[in-house]
This record gives sequence, structure tokens and C-alpha cells, in this order.
Amino acid sequence: MSQLILARLQFAVTTSYHFLFVPLTLGLSVLVAIMETMYVRSGDETYKKMTKFWGKLFLINFAVGVVTGLVQEFQFGMNWSEYSRFMGDIFGAPLAIEALLAFFLESTFLGLWVFGWEKLPKKIHALCIWLVAIASNMSALWILIANSFMQEPVGYVLRNGRAEMESFLALITNPHVFYQFPHTVLSGFTTAAFFVLGISAYHLLKKNSPEVFRRSFKIAIIFGAISVFGVAGIGHLQGIHLVQAQPMKMAAVEAHWDTEQPAGFNVVASIDEQGQKNNFELKIPGVLSFLSYNNFTAEVKGIKELQAADVQKYGPGDYVPSVTPLFWSFRIMVGIGSLMVLLVLLGLYFWKTQRFEQKTWFLKVLLWSIPLPYIASTTGWFMAESGRQPWIVYGLQKTASGVSTVVPAGQVLTTLIAFTLIYGVLAVADVYLLVKFVKQGPDGVATESADNVAKGASLWT
Repeated sequence: MSQLILARLQFAVTTSYHFLFVPLTLGLSVLVAIMETMYVRSGDETYKKMTKFWGKLFLINFAVGVVTGLVQEFQFGMNWSEYSRFMGDIFGAPLAIEALLAFFLESTFLGLWVFGWEKLPKKIHALCIWLVAIASNMSALWILIANSFMQEPVGYVLRNGRAEMESFLALITNPHVFYQFPHTVLSGFTTAAFFVLGISAYHLLKKNSPEVFRRSFKIAIIFGAISVFGVAGIGHLQGIHLVQAQPMKMAAVEAHWDTEQPAGFNVVASIDEQGQKNNFELKIPGVLSFLSYNNFTAEVKGIKELQAADVQKYGPGDYVPSVTPLFWSFRIMVGIGSLMVLLVLLGLYFWKTQRFEQKTWFLKVLLWSIPLPYIASTTGWFMAESGRQPWIVYGLQKTASGVSTVVPAGQVLTTLIAFTLIYGVLAVADVYLLVKFVKQGPDGVATESADNVAKGASLWT
């Protein structure tokens, strides 16, 4: 395999592993903060027990997430040194702010929260976890500001073969950020909601600490309903924006080869990329026009016309990303999202009618639905990053031009294998610890072994 393919594989593997932990950190930090706030306001010890239980699971996830994220920035200077040379002036600024401000704030107050039980005043202790939650999501903001420049470059000037920042304000107010950030954060909230719902369902089926998990279920189902509808709404707006900012990505996602007015939405299709056509398609008339422009009769440009326009603008080359995986990743994401909407609506109905504990089939479904938001988030990120190809910085630098010219392919292959194995071990350890403490339940969180996990987790920060 070429150095380029291996470098892309390595970054894809390490990023995918890392992103398994990010959404839960974003959402569960907020849920734990809500639970502790309810404890402080009510003085009800059940809420304290809830906070400690879910906080323990948050710490385990956070610790592994930090470890898997450490490698990311090193790859920019090693496997992607040409990209770093071209983009370092811009990309480095938000990443530095994320590390020095958001992550420092997050790790500091997480340490205070872990060791501050019974030592800090209740309100101060609760404030600590709120600051952790705010900092976690602010960390995501700065990372997405950097990523958004790669998707939609703004506020820069090209000088001596490099992209240099011309306006920091333009960088942080990039239109892409206003769609990508809430979509990512709300996806994390959805992940946390289904995580709490699934585990609560498990304990309600086992009739373990029913009062703790009834309340957990109530908080999570409301939190999840708000989040999943928010994801759907902002996702639609993001799609409309991307039709203008990255039309080729959206055309590839829909396997939309030819310009149409109005344009139909392909529910399913058999794609022949060699012949640049769909051998079979099940199409709903006008829906793609609506998804693209909020207008059922609008014209939507196809891949062939966009390719011709890109050749004229950027010069000879293939500007079409791989259509088949993009087409199906989008449909997996949307299909799972629709299923989650259905589940939260059912959950709200059963909670409102006070029948959710009697619906054992529904509780079992919720338990097995925990992986759904993880799959949706992963396929969504695959679509966002692969749909930008062949660009690493859209319209400015191609991926092939960003790879390092001095790191041999053999070294990249060796580190790819090593990272895959190490991250695999960490993932297994994470699942093992989560399952262990989930089964232990809230009555076991004060054991010495559980406390050691919390202390060990805090050391990673």
C-alpha cells in the first residue's frame, strides 16, 4: 500500500476509536451536572446516589477518551507534515486554545469534583461538574472550528505557498461552525441519553434500585427527546448549507449524477461508479429538491455537471468522492436517527402513562439500542470527512499533497498496526470496566475498587 493510503488509514483508525468516547463525554457530563443540581436543590439522597453512579461511568469513559486522543495531534506533524506546513498558522490556533483553555479547565475541575465530595460545599461541588460539562463542550467547539476551516476555508490569505490567518474573527464565525457544532453536540447528548436509558432499562428489568433508575429514565427520556429532534432539525439545515458550500459532497451522498429540476430522493440505489449511473433506484420525486433548498421544485446540480465545473475551476483531476460508501453511510445515519426518534416518542408515551416499567419488551429494546447513536455518529463523521475528498482543505489543498514526504510507508504501517492493537485493548478495557460497574449498580459505587478507578481516571487529566 502507498504511504498516502496507510496514513489515511492510520488517521481513520485512531480518530474512529477516539470518537467512540467523545459523544458520551459531551452528553453524560451535562446529565451528571443536571442530576447533581437536582440533589443540591432537593437534598434528596437518591439524586446523590444517581450522580455518583453515572459520574463513575463518565470518569471511565473520559479517561479512555483522553488516552486515545493524545495521538491525534502528533500525526499532523509526522504523517501529515505537508498539511501542517500549509495549514499550521490557522489550524494551530484553535487547537492551542482547546488544549490550554478548555481542556485545562475541564481536567482541573474534574479533579476537584472527584476528590471534593464531602469536602467542598454542595453548591461549589455542583459548580465544578457544570464547569467540566461546559469545558468539555467548549473543547469540541474549538476542535470543530479547526475542522470547519478544512470544510469551508474563511479568513485566510495565501502567502509563500501557505495559508495564513487574516481574520481570527472570520475563523471563529465560520458559517460551517454554526451547523457542525450544534449537530455534533446534540449527537453527543443523544448518545448519553440512550446510554442512560439503556442502562436504566437493564436495572429496571432486574429490579435493582428502582427509584434511582426510574428517575434516571425520566431525565434521560426528556433529555433524549430534545436532543434527537434537535439533531434532526440542525442536520436538515446543515444539509441545505452544504449544498451551497460543498455541492459535490451532497450530490455524492445522494448518488445524484445528473442535474434535475425537480430532483428526486434516492431511497435505495444500485450504484455503478464506473459507468457513472445508478443501475437501479427507488426515488421519491421532489424530495431532494426540498432537502437541498426547502423547495420541492428547485433545480439540484448533479455530479457530472459539478465535476465539469471543478475541472474548469481547479484544473484537470477527479473531484468526485467515492459515491457508494457515502450514499449508504448517510442512509444508515438517517435510518438510525429515525429509529431513535421513534424510540424516544414511545418512551415519552410510556413514561407519561406510567407504564414503562411494565413494558419489558420496550426496556429490552432500549438496552440493545445503546450502540445506535454510536453507529449514527461514526457514519456521520465518515460522510463529513470522506465527502470532502479529494481535498484535505476544501478547494486549497488536496489530500495527496498533505501527506509527509519523509516518513516511509513501512513506518506508517508499523505504527498503524501498533495503534490498532493498543486502541483495541483500551476499547476492551473500557467496555469491561463499564460493564463491571454497570452491573455493580449505584449501591456499589463506594467500594474501594470503584474509588480507585475514579482516582486513576483523574490522573489521566
